[in-house]
Parts: sequence; C-alpha cells; structure tokens
Amino acid sequence: MQGPFFKHIPLKAYLAALLFCLLLLPPIVGNYWTQVLGDIGIYVMLGIGLNVVVGFAGLLDLGYVAFYAIGAYGYALLASPQFNIHIPFWMMLPLCVAMAAGGGALLGIPVLRMRGDYLAIVTLGFGEIIRIVLNNLDPVTNGPRGLLRIDPPAMGGFVINSPARWYYMILAGILFSVFVADRLNNSRIGRAWIAMREDQDAAEIMGINILKYKLLAFAIGASFAGIGGAIFAARQGSIFPENFSLMVSINVLCLIIIGGMGSIPGVILGAVVLIGLPEVLREVQQYRMLAFGGLLVAMMIFRPTGFIPSARRKLEFREE
Repeated sequence: MQGPFFKHIPLKAYLAALLFCLLLLPPIVGNYWTQVLGDIGIYVMLGIGLNVVVGFAGLLDLGYVAFYAIGAYGYALLASPQFNIHIPFWMMLPLCVAMAAGGGALLGIPVLRMRGDYLAIVTLGFGEIIRIVLNNLDPVTNGPRGLLRIDPPAMGGFVINSPARWYYMILAGILFSVFVADRLNNSRIGRAWIAMREDQDAAEIMGINILKYKLLAFAIGASFAGIGGAIFAARQGSIFPENFSLMVSINVLCLIIIGGMGSIPGVILGAVVLIGLPEVLREVQQYRMLAFGGLLVAMMIFRPTGFIPSARRKLEFREE
C-alpha cells in the first residue's frame, strides 16, 4: 500500500461531503445557532469581496462597509413603506449589485494614483461619508430612525422568513461567491491583480494597465458587498446607519488577515473565528476587542501568512 486510503480520495469528494454536512446543520443545531451561522455566512461573502481588493490586488480598502451599506439601503428603500414601493427581492438583487459595483468604480477613480497609507485613509473617509449621509439624509433614508418593515424574499407563496431558510439562501450565496472569486483568481484578470500586488511599477512595465485593473478590483469587490447588503437588509427586516460603522470594515479586514490573505478557505475560517467564536464565549464578550488585538499581534508574530494562506503567499514568506 502506497499510503493511507484517504490520500487517494479526490478533493471533489471531500467538498461534496462538506457540502452535505452543511446542508444537514440547521435541524441539528437549532434556530439560535442557525441564526449565528447566517451571520457568519454574510461576513464570509463580505470577506470574499474584500479579499479580491486586498488579497488579490493588494489595495488596502478601509471603507468597504460603504458598499455593504449601498446594497442594503438600495434594497430597503425600494422594498419598504418608506416610499411605498415594494419591488421583489429577486429583481432588486442584481440592481443592488450594480449600484455597489458603481460605487466601487466611483471610489476607484480618485484613488487610482494612490498607494499604501494614502489609499487606506481615502477609502476610510469614503466609508464614513456614506454613513454620515445615510444618517443625515432624513427625507430619503429616514436618518437615525432607519428603515423598518423591509420585505423578505418570496417565490410565489414560499417566503424566506425563518433562520433555516435564510441559512440555505446565504449558503447558496457563499457557494456562488466562492465560485466567482476562484475563477477570477485563476483568470487573466487574477494574474494581473497578483502582478500588480507584488510590484505595480514592474507590472506596468510588463504591459498591465494598472488603472483598468484597479477599477476592476474595486468594482468587483464592491459587488460582493452589494449582495451581502441586500441579504442583510431583507433578513433583518430593518436597518439603521449604525449597522454600517467603521468596525464592519475592520472586522472584515481582520478575518482576512487571520484566515490568510488571498485565500478563500482562509476567509471562511477567519469568519468562523472572529464572528462565531464570540458567540461560543459570550460570557467574556466584553473582552472581544482585547482578544482581537491579541490575536492579530500573535498572528503577525507567529503566522504572518494567516491560518490557511494561499500557495503563492506561502512562497513569498518562505525562508531560504
């Protein structure tokens, strides 16, 4: 025998078994933990989107929550009593994605020539501008009172209004996001992003249009946040400007760093650790930020590539 039996099992069989287990979780864990898994799932979608910008293209974006807010408010405004317009969720979802992607492109235009710290500060400011506008534009967004009674998704007489139904919908969104991100990473666009991340000047000399691929990274990354925002608004049934604070961007960035930049499995693990673990340890949740800081410091010292780094990041950090 050449090795253990499991070494000869194809990867697709492992993935199929994992998906089967995920499909069985809601009736096993109950409504509360199904709700928590839904929260984790939304952050997985956000993490995959920000991973396109930060992990693939190497652009530090601290205002990612703005696109999340655009997707959420885009759906809520047209599916609530605010304007008495009730457009179905499935018609609004692609529109929310388009609005978020447009917001990403608009953000990308003024920061095309910026790098590093300057890029981070400008994107942070963009995120805060969106939150402040939502908080003060009372005639449209209802200001700090938020938007209430947002319509849930429905297909005929089937309404998605329970934790289990939301879990399966979010799981479908994650599978779609993983598929798209993986295909992008292994495409010509993904290779251009990686070259740009390593050295923008060298990439430009080799013929890569830096401005074009930066705009693509911001727009595509923002579109994932648009999906997450629309699902969040429909699932919650009400949204408020404080749901889209800077801490959302920080949390998503933290889960990418801890899981492994540029790694899709790392994003999933990071979301489980940062969003799911505090629910397991609710008794010490007041020390959450202390745990965040300690975990990030430990990761930077002992495992700077994250828990599950991408193969390319492993090579970059490997000592000679």
